[in-house]
Amino acid sequence: MTKAGYKAVSHTVASGEKSKSLAVLEEVVTTALEAGLDRKSAVIALGGGVVGDLAGFVAASYMRGIRFVQIPTTILAHDSGVGGKVAVNHPLAKNIIGAFHQPEMVLYDTRTLQSLPEREVRAGLSEMIKHGLIWDAEFTAWCEENADRLVGLDPEALQYGLYKGCSVKAAVVSQDERENDLRAILNLGHTIGHALEAVGGYNEPLHGEAIAIGMVGAAKLSVAMGNPERVYTVTKRIFKKFGLPTRIPAHLDTDAIMRAMMHDKKFNEGKMVYIIPTDIGRVVIDKNVSAESVREIVEQLKRED
Repeated sequence: MTKAGYKAVSHTVASGEKSKSLAVLEEVVTTALEAGLDRKSAVIALGGGVVGDLAGFVAASYMRGIRFVQIPTTILAHDSGVGGKVAVNHPLAKNIIGAFHQPEMVLYDTRTLQSLPEREVRAGLSEMIKHGLIWDAEFTAWCEENADRLVGLDPEALQYGLYKGCSVKAAVVSQDERENDLRAILNLGHTIGHALEAVGGYNEPLHGEAIAIGMVGAAKLSVAMGNPERVYTVTKRIFKKFGLPTRIPAHLDTDAIMRAMMHDKKFNEGKMVYIIPTDIGRVVIDKNVSAESVREIVEQLKRED
């Protein structure tokens, strides 16, 4: 970089959701100020989803917005690196302090994924599966058929899966960048999932594990609304095949989970905006789901086998 005429300064943050905080944001901005970054500068996010969200929000808010580049190094970040939603967490709610700020580019090198622990690999693949469940039944079937290859980080399978997942997200975001309507479908499983993360202190379960549980919950809610039973059976089967959890840990308090959902951006006057899968590869946005019905699903998820 120096040879090319650029001055670079780095700031390293600890891994995990706890780095997506206002305190860490202030530390990064302090580094930027001390380095003399101005409106012509750019932020490069090299890391997983936490780094991408944090660095993106730094770029969105520093001097009211400077450029940034995403270089994701985890499977999970293949989703969060695309779309321009950047944020930090509040102790009461995930991603509640944020902005829409599109990166100049997103660069992937799948070789960086080879160092990931297996649990992180499985959790990251949860978002890939989600893209099939909301948009593409054939891709969902492909994911299930290639579960072992994907978990084993087979380069060919991984590149195809990441490409398809990014293609779905890009197609959705291009139609609704600021989540006024269609983009909300990308939140399948996230209402319960984000609440589980908040109650678990953003440490347990992992994001991909939490939304896997949330997607099973959405499928159960769908069947309760009269949609085909296969919505639930296929959803649960595929997450089981990937070694992802499908039940809420018993020690997570139901009341605390529901309180966390009340702070969610999608909660309003006792009703939730909920993404309901009506079939594999098809979802609807239901803006009138009662908190009581979601509470029942939470209780059922604690008894899931």
